[in-house]
Amino acid sequence: MTDQRSNKSHPARRGLGAMLLALLPLSAAPMPQLYGSEMNEPTYSDIRYGVHERNVMDVWLAQSDAPTPCVMYIHGGGWVAGDKGVYAKQVPRFLNNGISVVSINYRYLEQTIVDSGSSRGTGPIRKRGNYPEAPVGKVLLDAARALQFIRYKAKEWNIDSRRIGVSGGSAGACSALWLNFHDDLADPDADDPVKRQSTKPYCAATDGAQTSLDPKQVQEWIPNTAYGMGAFGFIWDKSDPTVEFRSGLRYRDEVLPWIKEYSPYELVTKDDPPVYLYYHAGSPRKGKEVKDPNHSSNYGALLVEKLEALGLDYEFVHQDSQNPKHATIQDYLIRRLKSEPQQNRAEKCQAEK
Repeated sequence: MTDQRSNKSHPARRGLGAMLLALLPLSAAPMPQLYGSEMNEPTYSDIRYGVHERNVMDVWLAQSDAPTPCVMYIHGGGWVAGDKGVYAKQVPRFLNNGISVVSINYRYLEQTIVDSGSSRGTGPIRKRGNYPEAPVGKVLLDAARALQFIRYKAKEWNIDSRRIGVSGGSAGACSALWLNFHDDLADPDADDPVKRQSTKPYCAATDGAQTSLDPKQVQEWIPNTAYGMGAFGFIWDKSDPTVEFRSGLRYRDEVLPWIKEYSPYELVTKDDPPVYLYYHAGSPRKGKEVKDPNHSSNYGALLVEKLEALGLDYEFVHQDSQNPKHATIQDYLIRRLKSEPQQNRAEKCQAEK
């Protein structure tokens, strides 16, 4: 899923006037349109950031004398499908606002399982003991590595390493939230200079994010859910799509350490970066069956309860939202990434004293 679709479907974006406004930068003085919608060729294509064949990224660099903010896109597809090319249409508006864009591929779940020497097979449902580590772990670490690689190349690419936002849809949105809330994985003593870079983004903006990978918690909010347990290696059965989820519930205690490590909800702390949550669904309805359980706004409401309790900076937008501050993911990212970094503001205040 992409922000392009949210522009079309959200009530605040309907009508020709809204469509034209969406093409303009948020500043009062219009910027020259250097990039047209047909000019989506990357500055660099298939740049390798890791050792796996899918550890590649496309890079679009904005023209600027000063280092530019950057958006890193993580595609969706349930961590089993999808490609970095899906976000090419989002690029021109960012470039015209002086923001560079990176879109990444990453290992699919099946590839991480093969890499670990295991196999899903077609027999009985697998539980944690069948895998030395959670299949989703390597998927998420790929995203972390990609963010570190951008920071490593920041000087060469004229990118402001402090202002890199992460975004994605569906499973890519879950990955973006994991980066936003997980402790920084930077290793200052690593031999690999890429690993010395921070894995914390400046902000996250997501579309249809699964905010929890705890089957018990999700079922309480979305009773007809049947998604997410492939992250921990449970088999999906075409003849009965609920098998994967029911197996996750059955063996929940065995994968609980993985839930604590990889479920975004579990990782939130009061010092985490700001987040924007967009859902194509209507108002949250806790405990009610929904039309699209995989991307229900109930996921957003679940996370918002925790964000509220910790006093974090967030925006939560769905189809029934009235006059949201930022109607689309692009609106939010442009405004947020062009703002002055918090650290700089603090230093500025200190200097003025």
